[in-house]
Amino acid sequence: MLELVILIPFLAGAGAFFLPVAVSRPLMVLVGPVLLGTCIAAISGALPALLPAYFALTPLGMLVLSLTTILYCMVAVYTVSYMSEVEMHNEPVFNGAMLLFLAAMNMAAIADHVIVLWIAIEATTLTSAPLILLHKSKGALEATWKYVLIFSVGIALALLGAFSLVMAMTRGGGSNGLSYTQLTGIASTLDPVWLKAAFIFTIIGYGTKMGLAPMHTWLPDAHSEAVSPASALLSGALLNCAFLGVYKTHMLLIAAGIGGFSGTIMMVFGLVSVLVAGVFILHQGDYKRLLAYSSVENMGIIAFGSGLGGLAAAGAVIHMIHHSLIKSSLFLSSGNILLGYGSKEIKKTRGMISLLPKTAVAFFTGFVGISGLPPFGLVVSELLIIIGAIRGGHLWITALFISGLVLVFSGACRHLISMTFGRESVDEVLVAEKISRLVPSYLLLSASVLLTFWMPAPLFNLIDQAAALIGGGFNG
Repeated sequence: MLELVILIPFLAGAGAFFLPVAVSRPLMVLVGPVLLGTCIAAISGALPALLPAYFALTPLGMLVLSLTTILYCMVAVYTVSYMSEVEMHNEPVFNGAMLLFLAAMNMAAIADHVIVLWIAIEATTLTSAPLILLHKSKGALEATWKYVLIFSVGIALALLGAFSLVMAMTRGGGSNGLSYTQLTGIASTLDPVWLKAAFIFTIIGYGTKMGLAPMHTWLPDAHSEAVSPASALLSGALLNCAFLGVYKTHMLLIAAGIGGFSGTIMMVFGLVSVLVAGVFILHQGDYKRLLAYSSVENMGIIAFGSGLGGLAAAGAVIHMIHHSLIKSSLFLSSGNILLGYGSKEIKKTRGMISLLPKTAVAFFTGFVGISGLPPFGLVVSELLIIIGAIRGGHLWITALFISGLVLVFSGACRHLISMTFGRESVDEVLVAEKISRLVPSYLLLSASVLLTFWMPAPLFNLIDQAAALIGGGFNG
């Protein structure tokens, strides 16, 4: 049954809280390939949903589920080596929370019911909060409370969005089903006023979790304070799950014929996010916060492209895939830097090419990719979004969008060059590089390069189908 993608990590996570570290560490790694095989079976259609009214595999859901699983496999391998080098106050809590966090994200990926998706996104907050608090420092405590409190407000607004969808059904005379599949089928009968209200609540609610500005304020603190393996999943996987909520509600408005309303709002939030991220990146002093603001920018790009529709919507889906791969690689590399230098401050982590050469290559290459430069896939997705915007006649908006990208790129370059090629800030590193902490980063970067030049037909079709549901596609 499809629900196995939730049950496997959930049961493993529940057990990890009580198992000795010598058992729970291998268990974390073992869950990866088992879940990967389960996902392949599910996507191939061999595992139908036991509760089809609540769970289903949609095109974008398949992509999110696949990305989450692949990222977890890489993070789990990295984590075993990482944990052997750091002092962990309560590792069973970390291992259990990581697996429960994975279960919650998988639940969000396959949720086809408005309330089930809301429950899944709320569960991601509860299961990921311990991963931010793990070091129990003052900064970690502050970041955790900010994360929980801000998103508590956001999730409440998202629930109001769900209630608004119910009102749209009541006023529109629709059926009693609350699955997105059913709602899409009757979208033309739904009350457009309540549909618009639902989208406003949804984009503010789930947009908070997605990291869209100005609701992004939790994200830099949380990503900076969480242990690096958790940061990789928070940025590479969790933000995609939140995007699903916005995407599915936008899909309903598209089906109802009022997609221009939601599309315009998404474009505004997306553009603001890119510009805000550019300003903060320019003067950032913490490289993990730098990566976090880069996530704000990239989520903005995805929202902007999705709102535009047409070719840009296909570009947004491609952008989501490559951002997940590259950003997770960067956060894993940042963990190596933190182990080596013992600091997250940019001014104290110079001369990486001499002191941590293999990590420096991965980190520098990752920044090349996340900046939208070849040979990485973000150059394709950003070009598709720009072309789509020009085709739509949005010339001034396109100019602002490109200006935001240039601002982010210039700010990132300013910090990256000094970190990689500047004069060494220490005489020697605290922890030497280790192959098990390098391979995951290199594999994720390689996957992005591979998908830039060769995209399997099933993946191409999934991207096109996901974009088509929001008024886009490669022929748009």
